Amino acid sequence: MNRPVLDINDKPTVTQAITLSFQHMFAMFGSTILVPKLVGLSPAIALLTSGIATIIFLLITQFKVPAYLGSSFAFIAPILIAAGGLDDNGMSVNPGNAMIGAMAVGITYGIVSLIIWKTGYKWLMRLLPPIVVAPVIMVIGLGLSGTAVDMAMNVNGEYSFLHFSAALVTLFSAIIFTVYFKNILSAMPILLGLIIGYIYSAIIGIVDFTQVKEAKLFAMPEFLIPGIDYDFNLSSTIFLAMVPIVLVTISEHIGHQLVLGKVVGRNYIKDPGLHRSIIGDGLGTLVSAFIGGPPKTTYGENIGVLAITRVYSVYVILGAAIIAILFSFIGTAMALIQTIPTAVLGGISILLFGIIASSGLRMLVENNIDFGNNRNLVIASVILVLGIGGAAFRVTESLSIEGMALAAIVGVILNLVLPGRDKNSGLSDEEFEDHVA
Repeated sequence: MNRPVLDINDKPTVTQAITLSFQHMFAMFGSTILVPKLVGLSPAIALLTSGIATIIFLLITQFKVPAYLGSSFAFIAPILIAAGGLDDNGMSVNPGNAMIGAMAVGITYGIVSLIIWKTGYKWLMRLLPPIVVAPVIMVIGLGLSGTAVDMAMNVNGEYSFLHFSAALVTLFSAIIFTVYFKNILSAMPILLGLIIGYIYSAIIGIVDFTQVKEAKLFAMPEFLIPGIDYDFNLSSTIFLAMVPIVLVTISEHIGHQLVLGKVVGRNYIKDPGLHRSIIGDGLGTLVSAFIGGPPKTTYGENIGVLAITRVYSVYVILGAAIIAILFSFIGTAMALIQTIPTAVLGGISILLFGIIASSGLRMLVENNIDFGNNRNLVIASVILVLGIGGAAFRVTESLSIEGMALAAIVGVILNLVLPGRDKNSGLSDEEFEDHVA
């Protein structure tokens, strides 16, 4: 491992703090605002809650883990299901239901962290081996592929070459930054792709700047507080749509902690402990949902920035969180985000959702999953078809498990009941961590 420029608890100078914190803020910015744009929530609230959730995470993990928490893409489809879809203005029909579901997700994180605190974490990874998690990750990406293509090509249900050209400019800009740049720019291709796509869209005249002209320099984010700003319906469908996705996001969280530990030279599974990082993630999600933000997750983009810059200081991450909070109150900036054409979002989503799906495929390859083994073949096949096909298990009108959630649950059950399950017996802690990483 290379010698760090700033280690975990090193305090940067004022100049370093500002410049390095802005790097982290921009690295997560594109993805964090994209999720609320896709599900009809407020980008300002998503940005605000990402900063708040990150501060909570740093406090819970005793300022030992330099991780940034942003909006989770795994919950895009579940949020749309829980909220009843989008209205004609692209806003969530019933955001209150989605927020209640997100709160349930945060509470579930807390329950899992308590169990891990008492029993350890290996049972969780044996419950969620790569043959289950990887296909579900593929479902997350591929299940949204139709939405991405529709956003890129169509306006009000009709094909538009002009808008599709904006989507392609956005897509190829992001690809260029991903493939051809090796410095800090390669860590933020989503943001840079959005910027270039937006500039092109303005040139060809498909951006409406009315909101920007009318916006105030400083403006309060649009809070959504239960019982005050919205009503909600405690339907079992809300919980069944969102809570099962925790099976995937917790596995993703563990993977991030293992990778981050390797980058900075620490063992975060043992110190401060996986139970602390998971409860930090869960409490951040709970607080976020209480004021109208989407569920949170640790961001791979920011782990990439750590690896590139070798600046591991938690104070830099803290600075990024504070900047994100302050930025969410800049009304003109938030209005500018609202004017991003749907086609631009569609173009970046093609790449982003494809990368999500490909990361699942990569997990299968890196873990040497043998598809000559019929057990593996069956589990992956059933998960993919149920998830992408949008299968639903309906008991009553108000009780149903759909799509990705159903696929995840069925995958876990198949892994438990089919013969030949790898119990990972006889592995040391180090070997086990290498196995699940």
